[in-house]
Amino acid sequence: MADPTIQTFCCHRSNRTDEVGLLYEFNSPTYNTVCAVSSAIGVCGAIYQLLPRQELQKASSRWVPFTITRGRRIIMWLAVADLLASLGVFVRSLLWINNQTLIPSVGSDSSLIFCFLTSAWIEYFYMCTWLWTLCYAIDVRQVYKERSCNLWLYHLFAWSVPAALTSTGLSILYVPKENCHSLESNAYLRILPNYCATYLPIAAVMIVNPILYAATSKDVTMQAARVLGQITSRERSYVGAVRFKFFAINAAFYVCWLPNLINGLLLWTLWFNLPVHVLTGLWYIMAVTNPMQALLNSLVYRRWNGQPQRLRLPCRSQEAADVSLNEETPLLLSPESFRSSKNTSINGCTAT
Repeated sequence: MADPTIQTFCCHRSNRTDEVGLLYEFNSPTYNTVCAVSSAIGVCGAIYQLLPRQELQKASSRWVPFTITRGRRIIMWLAVADLLASLGVFVRSLLWINNQTLIPSVGSDSSLIFCFLTSAWIEYFYMCTWLWTLCYAIDVRQVYKERSCNLWLYHLFAWSVPAALTSTGLSILYVPKENCHSLESNAYLRILPNYCATYLPIAAVMIVNPILYAATSKDVTMQAARVLGQITSRERSYVGAVRFKFFAINAAFYVCWLPNLINGLLLWTLWFNLPVHVLTGLWYIMAVTNPMQALLNSLVYRRWNGQPQRLRLPCRSQEAADVSLNEETPLLLSPESFRSSKNTSINGCTAT
């Protein structure tokens, strides 16, 4: 899983209190097996998302739902971050199952370094997925406001902010001493910043994304009426599909990451009277839901236009290789811009 709790597990533990001893659950083969299986499924989901697809037939109407037209590049980078994060969980879990010397222990600097590096890798790339999820919602809003976009700004935001937060939180946690549980080292002051650096981005996405999607959903019907001049049953069904997709994206994120917030809240409010069984259950839920984000994303971000598709693999013939990542829709564009859409990229940026 991707959580500050497992990063404190990397610390040397000279004091074996009941609260600190609870962290040894991360040692168990059962827990690491659950992580390995769920992360393997996540890897498969991310790879599936990255594979190119080909429409087997054209849509029967100019009215094409929003869900297949924009933000494809953002979705691809989200899948890349999901893939790398799931790979990190998978490798760490397998190595902890098969090599007990890599599990953090007192006096073992090599195991601490391994735990630190893998935890930093996993936290960084999962934080990237959170911010790419936010970027997608922002891009949706930008499209409906007919504003130009700069993809490099999304890259700058989604890759650099996690780097700053991850490096800051983990540096405070592990430097200058690895014993972050020692009461003599102001344990709370060392652990709290890393929790904040992790949970605040999750909370921000949970709050901001529903607001952005709700505001965008209100514009969908108005945009359709302005462009087409009328709303038929077909247009209403497509508008409903757009709204349902927004709901599914938000629901998938909440399913994957709400257990992490609950875990953090319980740890910080009930530290001296921890509900052990509840926390252990939450950790197993997180071990499943965190890596499964990649699979859920491959479902909620897929094309829901009802047209049959097939994977376009390199070994296939190139006779129908012109997969349109440049699709446009009157839901997004005026009739004039629809006719001139050949010069517009999938993110609405003018092609050069």
